[in-house]
Amino acid sequence: MKHYISLIIILTATLAQAQEKKWTLKECVDYAIEKNISIQQTQLDVELNEIDKKDAFGNFLPSVNANASHNWNIGLNINPITNVTATQTFQNTGIGLNVGVDIYNGLQNQNRLRRANLAKIAAQYQLTKMKDDVSLNVANAFLQILFNKENLKVQQEQLQNNKKQKERTQTLVDAGSVPRGDLMDMTATVATSEQAVVVAQNALLISKLSLAQLLQLEDFKNFDVVESDYALTESETMLQSPETIYNKAKEERVELKIARANLEVAEKDIQIAKGAYQPSLRGFYSFSSRATNSDRISSDGSGNFIIQGPAPIFDQFSENKGNAFGIQLNIPILNGFAVRNNVERSKVAFKRSEIAVNQQELDLERNVYTAFTDAKGALNAYEAAVTALAARKESYKYAQERFDVGLLNAFDLNQSQTLFANAESEVIRTKFDYIFRVKVVEFYFGIPIAGR
Repeated sequence: MKHYISLIIILTATLAQAQEKKWTLKECVDYAIEKNISIQQTQLDVELNEIDKKDAFGNFLPSVNANASHNWNIGLNINPITNVTATQTFQNTGIGLNVGVDIYNGLQNQNRLRRANLAKIAAQYQLTKMKDDVSLNVANAFLQILFNKENLKVQQEQLQNNKKQKERTQTLVDAGSVPRGDLMDMTATVATSEQAVVVAQNALLISKLSLAQLLQLEDFKNFDVVESDYALTESETMLQSPETIYNKAKEERVELKIARANLEVAEKDIQIAKGAYQPSLRGFYSFSSRATNSDRISSDGSGNFIIQGPAPIFDQFSENKGNAFGIQLNIPILNGFAVRNNVERSKVAFKRSEIAVNQQELDLERNVYTAFTDAKGALNAYEAAVTALAARKESYKYAQERFDVGLLNAFDLNQSQTLFANAESEVIRTKFDYIFRVKVVEFYFGIPIAGR
């Protein structure tokens, strides 16, 4: 009985610990990279490219094929062993082996192998890009949860202040210091504040759901993140110039690497297509043998024909075996412009890839400058919000003092208090917006999303 009680206690403690688990940003990013469906699909593309590489390598190996056949012959047929026409029923068995190897085919096999290697590299770059995109989305969703948590705290604190203010107003009304209408205004303010808390709670729940879906988690209601205090420290990356960040991004970011790898793949496609212009030389070897169960016709010393039964099957295979080998040269002369058209198509694809590289460089430059400008603007917005909050705090404090001595009505006090609450929310919003914008800039600079 004691063992059962101990087991129940352990299971209960384990379940409670699992429910209380809070995820860090790094844990969220790592888990999303492992479980995300888009990443898994891109990983399959990498595996397919590995198979294509094996196919390209297999082109260098000889082709070896064995064959066997067994048939029944009824009526007038030529005996394949004696080459004599006879009306009879017999069975015939044949075996063979064919070997072929490319000696030269315009270097197409070599270029196909090089192309497969480049395509695999491009697929790996694409997988890295997918992981980076998921990491950015996770970081954004994670910071959105933190913002909603802080905003909920502000709204809850505001609700408590409003309730206290309502109690104070009730006291002043009972004392005859303020009119009863002020109490009605404070009652409405408390109701509005309670509604704001509910809205903040719903926003927090929805943000948790969004991140849980990115992580492929089903139980999002018990999902929670660590409430880290992301202090606004000066990022070394933001001390760099946009030109420096862009030059570093050209080395670090995989978008440009993907475009360049695809350009090299397109170049190999042209070489493969041109290889079909050249003659191809192929070596071959074949082995064959056969046996039958038909009677044999032979003659004795006097010239008389003698009908004998079939020889043992393995003896027939040994006596009837044959070998053939040689080389085959194919010279393309006219093929309906198929080769030329393939070359032209490959050249068009190469030009598209060149344009894609140029476009990717322009996109990367625009994204870097946009991210840098957004981060600077987010910092300015945060600093302005902090200044506005300080002013709203003093304004609300002054309004409360005037209300306490009857120089200000409840409506004007509520207005001042609402502006103060909005200023607090704006500081929180701009803070996390700036944190995310900086992470985007650091991301282009080569710093991982969950690097710090």
